[in-house]
Amino acid sequence: MAQVHSGRLIARLKRTGDMGAAGLRTLLLAGGLGLGLGLAGPVMAQGAASPEWHHATALTGTPKYGPDVKHFDYVNPDAPKGGRVRLSTSGGFDTFNPVLPKGNPAPGVLLVYENLMTSSLDELDISAMYGQIAEAMRYPDDFSWVEYRINSKARWHDGEPITTDDVIWSFEKSIELSPRDKFYYQNVKSVTSPEAGVVRFEFDTSNNRELPHIVGQLTILPKHWWEGTNAKGETRDIASGLQEAPMGSGPYRVKDFEFNRSVTYERVADYWGADLPANVGTNNFDEIRYDSYRDNDVMLEAFKGDQFDWRTENIAKNWATAYDIDAVKQGRIVLETFPDHGSGIMQAFVPNLRREKFQDPRVREAINLAFDFESLNRTAFFGQYKRINSYFAGTELAHSGLPTGKELEILESVKDLVPADVFTTEYENPVGGSPQAVRSNLRKALKLLQEAGWKLDGKKLVNAKTGEPFTIEYLASDPTAERTVLPLADNLKLIGIELNLRVLDTPQYINRIRSRDFDMATLLWGQSLSPGNEQRNYWGSGSADLEQSQNYAGIKDKGIDALIDRIIFAEDRETLVASTRALDRVLVHHHYVIPQWYLDYDRTARWDRFGHPEKIPEYTPGFPTIWWYDEAKAAKTGAPK
Repeated sequence: MAQVHSGRLIARLKRTGDMGAAGLRTLLLAGGLGLGLGLAGPVMAQGAASPEWHHATALTGTPKYGPDVKHFDYVNPDAPKGGRVRLSTSGGFDTFNPVLPKGNPAPGVLLVYENLMTSSLDELDISAMYGQIAEAMRYPDDFSWVEYRINSKARWHDGEPITTDDVIWSFEKSIELSPRDKFYYQNVKSVTSPEAGVVRFEFDTSNNRELPHIVGQLTILPKHWWEGTNAKGETRDIASGLQEAPMGSGPYRVKDFEFNRSVTYERVADYWGADLPANVGTNNFDEIRYDSYRDNDVMLEAFKGDQFDWRTENIAKNWATAYDIDAVKQGRIVLETFPDHGSGIMQAFVPNLRREKFQDPRVREAINLAFDFESLNRTAFFGQYKRINSYFAGTELAHSGLPTGKELEILESVKDLVPADVFTTEYENPVGGSPQAVRSNLRKALKLLQEAGWKLDGKKLVNAKTGEPFTIEYLASDPTAERTVLPLADNLKLIGIELNLRVLDTPQYINRIRSRDFDMATLLWGQSLSPGNEQRNYWGSGSADLEQSQNYAGIKDKGIDALIDRIIFAEDRETLVASTRALDRVLVHHHYVIPQWYLDYDRTARWDRFGHPEKIPEYTPGFPTIWWYDEAKAAKTGAPK
């Protein structure tokens, strides 16, 4: 599968924690994590000659909800409509264009738009997809093409019908303007409309089970509006930033905005898709407002001052100490954690392998040895975090122990292309936590560095051949990075490496990451439970030199490429899981990154003005999508300021 459902992924990103809100926002902008895109999904039964149309599909098994379902189990179908919810964001925004990779898109802008298909929040197989703009889909047994049938009721906010021309134009503009989308949809060779209301995607390969589904993630834009003129009579240009309220088809439209400060969305009273099974009981607020903050501490104080309603707390110190206030003691602010088992994560100190000094895996392993997670977790994080030891941390896809069974079989098929120790040695991060352990780890690190061609010259580590000192410029977009980066810098200094933290403003940081002009930074990847084609974008050789890809590290490895293909072409769930664990194992044994930390639950704080369904989905609290404004609670809590 491709990207994780936006709600789940945002929660998981924030759960890694202690990057700062600005850091998370920046990564969403810099990496193009695909938030708001739909979900890819598992296989359906089909006829060989003429595939049947289906309301839903899944990559493995069958969708949970049948064609006659009225609403999903986790919603309150009678949820009251009304009220306002106020949310926060950081880093500013300057465009409503969801396609153009440049600029900072407005928070919540995908409330305005829709995809061909969408997903539920309560299925273990989160790749299950249900009709949204498309009411049905079909594809042949060899997955060489897919057709989507547009819902005849689908309308833009101006009342115009959504057409196959809109779909084709949206696809063409996506791959024309976004290098990331061009790479992601590289196997689509043509998009046509073979009959009225039907759009057909032809692929240049067969037996890739995921291809029919990832095109269902496509965000559809109104061709007629983008090719029209604005209030000034100027022709709009989708290749430029959008400075006016956009036209969409989704449940909300932009009511008012001030760039880099705030944007308010209002519920569309005559929204065409309100009665779709995937939408019943959702989108209950009349207004959703986002306020932008440039400082993390100011944002926290604004929440406590009742300037916005909901906060997902990603700073451990704040969770431990910042909420000892009257509003919490009086019950007007509710602190609550929500478990999450639906997505994986890798958050890490990421060295840029395009820099020669990081290309030897012994150098990267040495930096990991210098990272004392245990002491940092105790002193800065109040013991709240777990150390990441997998690129799919917190899921069944994470490797463990030594390879056995089908995973071993898969690894043996690429034996000459992967590190030999994947078969003999279980991956373990170094353990610190005491002066003795840290000294031992630093001795090991220095030995590895010397083996890799570095030597101590006094107190400085230098290249044994050139005499060049080993220095690292560490980029961040949030001053709070000091708490996590400087302890690593202190340890590296003990073995002669000079690490300098440079905090940039958001646009500079994004541009440096996008252009791969960095030595090291904290970066992350969110994972679904159904990985697929997006793994090429994360670690594939073909994406290493693509600016808009999420292959931040610059990984180019034939063994990794071969294992990614095993995932993409997996024929069943068992093979998918085994292939993913094999890939995970090889990635960690290459020591590409220095893993950081994560949580397997969400820490949330909210002003107690909202109701929610009795059964919250297992994989996300679903706020604000399935919640609603509760007049009685609001009366007790007090009117928002």
